[in-house]
Amino acid sequence: MSEEIKTSAEAEEQELTAEEVNEYKRIRLEKLDALKAEGADPFEITKYDVTASCAQAKADYEQLEEKLKAQAGDDEEALKALLEENRITVSIAGRVMSKRMMGKASFLDLRDKSDKIQLYVRLNEVGKENFDRYIKKGDIGDIVGVTGFVFRTRMGEISVHAQSVTLLSKNLLPLPEKWHGLKDQDTRYRQRYTDLICNPEVKTTFIKRSQIISAIRRYLDDRGFMEVETPMLVSNAGGAAARPFETHYNALDEDVKLRISLELYLKRLIVGGLERVYEIGRVFRNEGVDARHNPEFTLMELYQAYTDYHGMMDLTEDMFRHLAQTVCGGTTIPYGPHEIDLGKPFERLTMIDAVKKYANVDFSQVTTTEEAKKLADEHHIEYEDRHKRGDILNLFFEEYVEEHLIQPTFIMDHPIEISPLTKKKPDAPDHVERFELFINGWEMCNAYSELNDPIDQRERFIEQEKLLSQGDDEANRIDEDFLRALEIGMPPTGGIGYGIDRLVMLLTNSPAIRDVLLFPTMKSID
Repeated sequence: MSEEIKTSAEAEEQELTAEEVNEYKRIRLEKLDALKAEGADPFEITKYDVTASCAQAKADYEQLEEKLKAQAGDDEEALKALLEENRITVSIAGRVMSKRMMGKASFLDLRDKSDKIQLYVRLNEVGKENFDRYIKKGDIGDIVGVTGFVFRTRMGEISVHAQSVTLLSKNLLPLPEKWHGLKDQDTRYRQRYTDLICNPEVKTTFIKRSQIISAIRRYLDDRGFMEVETPMLVSNAGGAAARPFETHYNALDEDVKLRISLELYLKRLIVGGLERVYEIGRVFRNEGVDARHNPEFTLMELYQAYTDYHGMMDLTEDMFRHLAQTVCGGTTIPYGPHEIDLGKPFERLTMIDAVKKYANVDFSQVTTTEEAKKLADEHHIEYEDRHKRGDILNLFFEEYVEEHLIQPTFIMDHPIEISPLTKKKPDAPDHVERFELFINGWEMCNAYSELNDPIDQRERFIEQEKLLSQGDDEANRIDEDFLRALEIGMPPTGGIGYGIDRLVMLLTNSPAIRDVLLFPTMKSID
């Protein structure tokens, strides 16, 4: 079976069968055995001194070319001579993505993290032995190191004229056809390493993810926040309404849970006097998987003493605007069919006003749970017997409002029933000082004026325990150590949690959370 490079038309029409993949692997293993027999085992090489990336090699050549053009003027022969005298020699390394044999010469495309560059390899310059081993018998997917000088071909493409070639790693399994690419979504998620090789835009997404997180850290560090780390294995997984994963700690013979939130430990640090803290870390919620949810995801929470939820709104609006400008180059960003404007002031609505605006139902006139349930019945909204007025207000919000919140909107002053860790509004004790930011119909963050009254907090925990006993397996349990910390005394504090993955989705125009997780949760293949 030959390994001839297919034309784009052929590749569009063909996908390798399992038998063909096995045959390719057999052939490549034979090539590897031959290399070992010749004392040229690529896996014995431990390092290769890279002096430039593909992108840097091209940029440096363009800069040199512009400089020498200024000296040569319109004299093309003079320019050619100057380029010969001032050759840029580089050592680059990367993966071979294509190969075009032309007798005793070959053109290859080499890709590294930064970009791709064309290689021009001639038999009489690298030697027949190396040309046969690494070029003629080489495969797409091989990782090679090349030393040579940078030049521009007659077709105008900046390339490297190879003077030596070293095989650094032998490819044994064929990549998806270079013309057809890796398209199957399930395979892309399961084999992210292949996805990154075959779809350069995927690599761009994850580079931007890293830039977003770095920009967040710089933003907060510049404002006096301290990054900390708190436990992932906890005896009491609180701070959010979610089912935890459970495991057993053999050394202590105790059942423990994976954290669902960062909140309760970070508040302990506020009690301890750190005043401005944040953590970016994984949390784990035993729930389903869809376009916006993964059971293992990245959360950032921050807490600032001596401010409230209005302070958190101001910080959030400024930070989102800063991130868009820093990472995307502007405050208007595309997402799907929408243009999201992060530059203008974010709209601010109470939950009651939002429901009144979009559902034409005024919950400020609803004073009892019975009235709320009657409204729900009239609007065909399902609820549970345990639900109270505040729960039903939230159900109306989810049904009628969320989908309309495309441009950045703060939804404020939630009902107390769905906010067990939040300060009551002094003038409306059935509601709390809380907000959620919605963009593109998604909840992007959740913030409170944090409850620092230990007596009120204990009463809220007791109410949560009642809900737990009634079948609400997402309710919080009483956390005695956290209550002890509040009894020591926590200053007035604003706190907020951000879903980093959704933020990355927004800023990279990615349709699903799996597109911004390097290794999303997938059902195992038997």
